[in-house]
Amino acid sequence: MNITPFGRQSLVHDIKLRTLAFSSTFQIGDSCKIKAVSNVLAIQRERELFFDDEGKFEDYPIFSEPIPLAPITTPVNVNTLNANGTIKVGSIDIIGVSSASILHVGNTDDVYLENRTHHIRQLSDAE
Repeated sequence: MNITPFGRQSLVHDIKLRTLAFSSTFQIGDSCKIKAVSNVLAIQRERELFFDDEGKFEDYPIFSEPIPLAPITTPVNVNTLNANGTIKVGSIDIIGVSSASILHVGNTDDVYLENRTHHIRQLSDAE
């Protein structure tokens, strides 16, 4: 067991996590920063047809456009009393954590999560 800079411990009795994928985080305990970014280009076709020069992220503006983050202008007052100093979790059962997501038991100071997904469906002409 490790006492963190936040001064608390995280105890998990039982966890079952089947899938953790694509820039996701599984964290027990405190962290200062978590940054997860996942870019997905999904091309679906009715027939199996592949081209060598397709699938470049730079061809799609969704992957390079800045994401507007609204400034936090409302003051936040927080009073915290950690009488015990321990985060206790009995049991967690998760099917999957994917695409820049977090399963986290503990404190985090700074979190940035970003997922950009572009789906393309190319269907054959109806005859």
